[in-house]
Amino acid sequence: MSQLKRLRVQRRRRCFRVRNTIRRVSTRPRLCVFRSNKHIGAQIIDDAQGKTLVSASTREKEIREAISGYGGNVKAAEFVGRRVAERALEAGIKVAAFDRGPYRYHGRVAALADAARDAGLDLGAKKEPDAKAPKGAADNKAKKPGKGAQGEKSKKSAEKTANK
Repeated sequence: MSQLKRLRVQRRRRCFRVRNTIRRVSTRPRLCVFRSNKHIGAQIIDDAQGKTLVSASTREKEIREAISGYGGNVKAAEFVGRRVAERALEAGIKVAAFDRGPYRYHGRVAALADAARDAGLDLGAKKEPDAKAPKGAADNKAKKPGKGAQGEKSKKSAEKTANK
């Protein structure tokens, strides 16, 4: 399998995994994000009816003019997030589940979601990244002496020092 094909398959699997998790646990409509190098877009989809309820994108003329042309940056993503939230609230949609698709929740995707939250759309609580624990922090359990080869050696050395 060529590298490009393998990457495409991984991306599709990631997308299905995220979407299926959202569909399984949520009855809310989902805020779906599309990101390209030049543009970003978002739409709120009702999966039960299979319809797009509201959408916003940097390809729209009014948004393109407001962000001065280029839509591939964080500023544009924030604007699109605010606009899609405003349109959703006008349509009577107050809650949605955030569907990041195959993209990481970072940069433009995170900016869009945060702007939609700030504009009044309920996407659920923002998940704060955990502080990075030092390596091996999960294995901080003290090893009992007498277990394994290391324990035997330390037990014997402790006995020798005690006998002296």
